[in-house]
Amino acid sequence: MEHPAAVQAFATLGHPGRLAVFRLLMRFAPRAVRPTEIAQALGLKANTLSHHLSDLTASGLTKVRREGRSLLYSVDLDRAEALLGYLALDLGRARPDLLAPLLSSMETIMPDAGYHVLFICSGNSARSIFAEALLRDLGNGKFVAHSAGAQPGTKLNPFALQVLRRNAHSVDGLRSKHLAEYQAQGASVMDFVFTVCDMAAAEECPPWPGQPITGHWGLPDPAKAQGTDAEKALVFAQTYGALRRRIEAFVALPVASLDRISLQNRVDAIDADALAKD
Repeated sequence: MEHPAAVQAFATLGHPGRLAVFRLLMRFAPRAVRPTEIAQALGLKANTLSHHLSDLTASGLTKVRREGRSLLYSVDLDRAEALLGYLALDLGRARPDLLAPLLSSMETIMPDAGYHVLFICSGNSARSIFAEALLRDLGNGKFVAHSAGAQPGTKLNPFALQVLRRNAHSVDGLRSKHLAEYQAQGASVMDFVFTVCDMAAAEECPPWPGQPITGHWGLPDPAKAQGTDAEKALVFAQTYGALRRRIEAFVALPVASLDRISLQNRVDAIDADALAKD
């Protein structure tokens, strides 16, 4: 990245509001997000958010595309990579005392077996529970599946339990868990962390130890479905099916033979491919 472009990017991110928008979009990356969803997550007025998005786009940090009548914003990952490279290599002169701690932690997170995977949603009563049960049963022993919620309830959704039982998954041991269980000292270090709802992705969360591969597989909350019990059950079944397609693609990845960049790209592609089929 050239110096003038870096100056513009740093100046843009120097405003707390614009930095908050950029950080949120990074949590959804590579997905694009509607301004109404950003405003709701950050508590911003529409005109204020519009100014922030305009400045971020003008600096090249975000991209915008039209979908019908809606505008959708996403991080320009190439530009973000260039900015980080400028900070580390040009400004930081590639000093080993700056880079070594980061590189060493990134090189050692992938074990030979038993990859720990955490699925997060808001309530940990349906979507993340589906994902936990699916990975546990489809992972062929390669993965240790976990799930948690930012605001978990006290019990699992009965429609979710019906879907799991109907698809021959054991529900023994499944429970709603708070995210704090996995952020406490002594908790398992995660190799992968997936958010499966937009609310969870929008939550401010500290960096995970070990720098796990992350992904956003946001799906609508089936608990908000309206209608008869049969209609609600159908929505839960559709959500289960959408997650099953993603989990099947995930467990098929040759995780041990991929470097981190390739693995992140393959994880991102799983969601993009599944969205085209949902």
